[in-house]
Amino acid sequence: MKKSFPVIFVEINDLNYTFVAGVYDNNQNLKIIEKKVIANVGMSKNKFTDIIIAQEVIKKNIQSIENKLDYIFKEVIVILDFFNFFCLNLSGFKKLNGSQVLEENISHILNSIKQTVTENEKENTILHIFNSKNILDETIVENLPIGLFGNFYNHELTFFLINNNDLKNIKQIFNKIDLKIKKILLKSFVEGAYLTNRDNNKDSFFKIKVSKERSQLSIFEKSSFRYVEHFDFGTDIILKDIAKVCSIDSDFIHKILLDRFLENKDFKEDELLEKKYFTKINYRKIKKKLIMDIAKARIQEIANIILKKNINLNLYKKDIKKIYIIIEEELIFDNFKENFKLYFSQNLDSDTQLINTFEIDSLIISASNLSNYGWKKEAIPITPTKNTLISKIFKVLFG
Repeated sequence: MKKSFPVIFVEINDLNYTFVAGVYDNNQNLKIIEKKVIANVGMSKNKFTDIIIAQEVIKKNIQSIENKLDYIFKEVIVILDFFNFFCLNLSGFKKLNGSQVLEENISHILNSIKQTVTENEKENTILHIFNSKNILDETIVENLPIGLFGNFYNHELTFFLINNNDLKNIKQIFNKIDLKIKKILLKSFVEGAYLTNRDNNKDSFFKIKVSKERSQLSIFEKSSFRYVEHFDFGTDIILKDIAKVCSIDSDFIHKILLDRFLENKDFKEDELLEKKYFTKINYRKIKKKLIMDIAKARIQEIANIILKKNINLNLYKKDIKKIYIIIEEELIFDNFKENFKLYFSQNLDSDTQLINTFEIDSLIISASNLSNYGWKKEAIPITPTKNTLISKIFKVLFG
């Protein structure tokens, strides 16, 4: 029996560094054997601010796991949920004039598109490429139409890119601690793949994540990661509005939310906050309905900006009927989850599901599968050699 050695995953997000070690069983299923979550340092506002500090903390925690497992890791899978990556959707075509679609036809289209991205995005690096759409004579085909006859073929790809300097910083951190990066995965991709597999291959959906200080919209269409958009606001603006209008501080608001009295409640016009909340300040008459109305107004605004009035989504709203809303702040989720569900699904023919957070183990297993086996709509570039035809960059597409 072949011995299975531990593997290590490191997630970098805007709050934490997450370290997870696992081993594969005989069926290549990953078993989690160690994990650590610590507050991130050396990072702020989507950037590394002190790479030396970040590197030391990451090194210290990986070495701690190595000591416990009595094993030295040689490579790492990195999951990113912090930097403002972005996407590009581009298409190429081939006039067929009644002939067959050949492998080299598609290879030429793919190479041309990738070259265009590389030449025009010199300050950014491609992390993921997805086959988004295959159209033969105005008919969308599910798989690559190699061998089919037609007059005109169009192929669309989606590229996800990250700034070169951000990528260099990430690589430097792990190079300095003698860890080769096996794969870099965007967490949005990992989450989308997990949801697709979990929910019986539900392959088209909006995934909306509202964190404390920022939000993110991801679109998956027929298992292809199609679009991402970042927003510089999160659930914190709800609390700030309540604090401003009611002239109360954040500690006071948290005390109210911990009591969860706002959850699924409609208050009478004159119903006031009880005196029990005023332990550090003098009692004031603050209407419960006012607090709820402020929160509702801000949640509705968040829904409008991200989804309802977002003109970038007009092409997708007709066909995508599933919405996942991830509310990471537990107090916000507990008190306002139904309001988020209402305003994000209002006047839309959609199935909306609320999620507070994803289990670390589930996402790591999803990341492991993506790293080992790839994704059905992901195109994985292969670095060409002098003796390799350029078309082999996308050899993986053709098996």
